[in-house]
Amino acid sequence: MLRDRYPFYLANAPQQPNADLVVTDKYSGKPATRVALAGAEHIEKAIAAAQRAAPAMARFPAFKRQAVLRHCARQFSGRQQELALSLCIEAGKPIKDSRGEVTRLIDTFNLAADECSRDLGGVMSMDVTERSQGYRGMHKRVPIGPLSLISPFNFPLNLAAHKVAPAIAAGCPFVLKPASRTPIGALIIGEVLAQTDLPKGAFSILPCSRDGADLFTTDERFKLLSFTGSPKVGWDLKARAGRKRVVLELGGNAACIVTADADVEKVIPRLVFGAYYQSGQSCISVQRILIHSSRYAQFRDKLTAAVEALVHGDPQDEKTTIGPMISEDEARRLEGWIEEAIAKGARKLCGGPREGSMLRASLLENVPSGCKLDAEEAFGPVATLAPYEDFDDALDRVNDTKYGLQAGVFTRDIDQAMKAWDRLEVGGVIIGDVPSWRVDHMPYGGVKESGLGREGVRYAIEDMTEHRLLVIRDPA
Repeated sequence: MLRDRYPFYLANAPQQPNADLVVTDKYSGKPATRVALAGAEHIEKAIAAAQRAAPAMARFPAFKRQAVLRHCARQFSGRQQELALSLCIEAGKPIKDSRGEVTRLIDTFNLAADECSRDLGGVMSMDVTERSQGYRGMHKRVPIGPLSLISPFNFPLNLAAHKVAPAIAAGCPFVLKPASRTPIGALIIGEVLAQTDLPKGAFSILPCSRDGADLFTTDERFKLLSFTGSPKVGWDLKARAGRKRVVLELGGNAACIVTADADVEKVIPRLVFGAYYQSGQSCISVQRILIHSSRYAQFRDKLTAAVEALVHGDPQDEKTTIGPMISEDEARRLEGWIEEAIAKGARKLCGGPREGSMLRASLLENVPSGCKLDAEEAFGPVATLAPYEDFDDALDRVNDTKYGLQAGVFTRDIDQAMKAWDRLEVGGVIIGDVPSWRVDHMPYGGVKESGLGREGVRYAIEDMTEHRLLVIRDPA
């Protein structure tokens, strides 16, 4: 169970100036615990501490950074049940998905530990012209300095880890703002980091109100802002971020193409997983499914039956696949989008009434273009189906969106696979599986309104460091 209250972490140390942030159990709606809420004065102290810690973090040797990250991974491994339960309660995430996220948290810290020993520099051949003979060149990557990190509610552990672990590996101090709806996972990460010998001021983890968090965006002492969340908020932050680097991991309405040669028995379980895991609250959740017309009726009927069979209810129940959405307001919003699509001619294949923040898994076909359910990010337990005739047309329909995070294509045709990779306007193309598939070392991010830059441990470290060149002229 959760503790009665949790401190925030300011300059590596726990502090409990208040317990003003109430964290609810997303299934029952009742208060589950209380968390210290940071104010502007705490954020200012954290930024100043990070700035002071920057030289010490830059000098903190690779083997010590690796030891910190390995320590974290071991501690998380020993606390898996506690971490999974915290996710169940604060995020309403079904226990099976919660355990999966804890596993990925451990993976991400181990991957970051591995990166500490990677070669981040090289030797350059300088004699590329006559005038540069007699010179030698070398370059290395150095940390850029204090980082502003803002993580979302839907993966409170692993998406925080994708910011925190690379920052430590890169040698950058940071201040993390976890989502106020789901701060517990990040605070447990802080509790474990506080056990290490990171330089004082190397990290702060501060739940705070959105109004009080403006310094995370505007303060010039930060050298990078890394934000994961909604496109509307993300692009606004970028506009106000000033000269600092900005990495944005934003929304999507991921599409999946099912070609005529797809194996129905293998594809259906993957589509169900991709669309409805953690109640569809993932930016790479399968939202739009395009099926070749020759197989459409078969896939539609089997997929409908599989979705109808999903268990809804208490996320702590091992059988549950669909738990609550993050709030009743979000469930009401998505219910309205479904009703709008039906009013404009879509057909609901399955799905039931909303009960508070619980929305039954829904599947619709032939949703008109331009409906919110087609054009926007649903971020909940709903997917749409439509037939297609021509593969090129299907690719165009996948691209006909303002988003571009990932896409999936079920095909056995290598030419179709390569064409999809060439033409789809997304950050990643997954062949033979759903776009919801991700491993934590791969370059992950989107194009268009889905974001800017890439996460994945090595790629995050690249953004958190910069090249420094050394040129030596040989003695005459």
